Amino acid sequence: MNLGGVTGAHCVQPSPTAKSPLRPIDSGGVSVRNGFWEERLRVNRDRTIPHGYAQLRRAGTLDNLRLAAGSAGTYRAAADSGGSLLPFLDSDVYKWLEAAGWELGRAEDPWLRAAADETIAVVARAQRPDGYLNSFVAVIGDGRPYADLPWGHEFYCTGHLVQAAVAWHRALGDDRLLAIAVRAVDHIDREFGADGPDGIDGHPIIEMALVELARTTGEQRYLALAARMLDRRGHGSLGGGRFGAAYWQDHEPVRQAAEVAGHSVRQLYLDCGAVDVAVESGDEDLLAAVQRRWHDMVRTRRYLTGGVGSRHRDEAFGDPYELPPDRAYAETCAAIASVMLAWRLLLATGEPGYADAIERAVYNGVLSCVSQSGTEFFYVNPLQRRTHRTFEEDGSGRRMPWQSCACCPPNLMRLLSSWQQYLATADETGIQLHQYAAADIRTRIGDQEAEVAVRTAYPWDGRVAVRVERTPAHPWTLSLRVPEWCGSATLSVAGEAPAPVGPGVVERRRDWHPGDEVILRLEMPVRRIEPDPRVDAVRGCVAFERGPLVYCVESADLPADAVLEDIRWDPSREAVAAARPDLPDGVIGVGLPVTGLAAGDGTVPAVPYHAWANRGAGGMRVWLPR
Repeated sequence: MNLGGVTGAHCVQPSPTAKSPLRPIDSGGVSVRNGFWEERLRVNRDRTIPHGYAQLRRAGTLDNLRLAAGSAGTYRAAADSGGSLLPFLDSDVYKWLEAAGWELGRAEDPWLRAAADETIAVVARAQRPDGYLNSFVAVIGDGRPYADLPWGHEFYCTGHLVQAAVAWHRALGDDRLLAIAVRAVDHIDREFGADGPDGIDGHPIIEMALVELARTTGEQRYLALAARMLDRRGHGSLGGGRFGAAYWQDHEPVRQAAEVAGHSVRQLYLDCGAVDVAVESGDEDLLAAVQRRWHDMVRTRRYLTGGVGSRHRDEAFGDPYELPPDRAYAETCAAIASVMLAWRLLLATGEPGYADAIERAVYNGVLSCVSQSGTEFFYVNPLQRRTHRTFEEDGSGRRMPWQSCACCPPNLMRLLSSWQQYLATADETGIQLHQYAAADIRTRIGDQEAEVAVRTAYPWDGRVAVRVERTPAHPWTLSLRVPEWCGSATLSVAGEAPAPVGPGVVERRRDWHPGDEVILRLEMPVRRIEPDPRVDAVRGCVAFERGPLVYCVESADLPADAVLEDIRWDPSREAVAAARPDLPDGVIGVGLPVTGLAAGDGTVPAVPYHAWANRGAGGMRVWLPR
């Protein structure tokens, strides 16, 4: 395939002419070494991705594509779906393939290579000669494409196919999926392009995928199609449906809507596409519209954990400050979508607050999805689970090996497989560090090579050491983010005395030499968090954080005669951090002073929110009453 687009191994790769002040570093230029993130990426590669493949086979999701290719059999949803036939299952295969592509780009693995090759072959056989590809329409429907744009998820599935194809092309130089994806998108473009009727999908994602396909191939009609789809949304063309036009953001034009609304994942995926179109076309008004919605969400509709989505009924944002902890939906996919959007906004603006948002969501609302084993998952992520749960409540308090609607597990897989891409950026002026992990970072500053080694025990410890290993023979700038939560930080450069620095971005420009070391120290006291008084559900409560981590109390850590709902925070004593040798991965816990124990006042352990429910089902709460 003759490609005239941008190069680089990154899931988001702005073109050279895009209005994007920050530029990603190729995934091959960042290697995570040891510590918190090395362990999680290893589990994702060795346990979670193979588990996902096994579950796609068990649930019939892969076989459905075989049926579309002409094999005999019966179309299946997941075995635990109660017989529901879901139209978007192909997307789970494509998300898994995207994760596999990024992983194989980092290191070869014979088993993963064979499984992915087989899956790509199945996808290729399922595609029709005219380029159309969708197993549900081929097997369950009448074979007529695009007959149900509100609920059919056809563009949605194609969008995930494109993202997988881009990953394989950029990470491996393998264009088998890209050839399939181009034909599938060309089919949509023939039907709904510049000379066709208006058409938008009930579930956005194709918009950002089309932009990435344009960046990869150099074919600008894909960018034009994405822009057309954005402009057509918000005019009521999808109908009201069960939940109203706001459910799929079709109630108000994208450029005019000032607040997030409707289904959380749909809103955030839509805005990802809007940012991509904005930076490629220089559309400052479109970018500003997304920023308005983002700030509305962060200010009025985001949970402390970075999760979003308050309502189970339609998986939607609620009203402003409608953030009940026990009834929180906070879907894993919504937290991941917020990371995807924040990353695009960070690249587009350079504003460190977006990196802060990524950190809050990933360490809390995303990692809470997966068990320590890497083989069980939460779909929803509430901030409280009552000890005496009634059967009517959603969420069992126990992660499941798979779900009938299994969008979240492979979404998590692809995020973790590409996580190293989110750590740093580089441009002609220098290197910018946004997330902290023990890692080696190699890139070019201008036309010369640069390499730094980051060593840290983050998020348990706030010391971040950055050692220059290779440097251009001219001055350049090293930028480090001081997180918004950090009230006390110092920076030391090449043996100089530490100097205090405040939240935001701290920069040092100089002639660097191999062996120069920068040490950033972020103090990590336990912090008491007071809720916004407009959040009725937690008024009068407090929560606790340390570093980027939100903490919670679990029934598993309480005396046998204690009831979680009876515990109250005791303001007369201080919360203190303490190591938890009984838990894996060097966890630092927090001892919280409380009243309400059967034995009288005392201290109870709190664990990072992302680590809860790894010792069996039970009660949990983030917000403690006074």
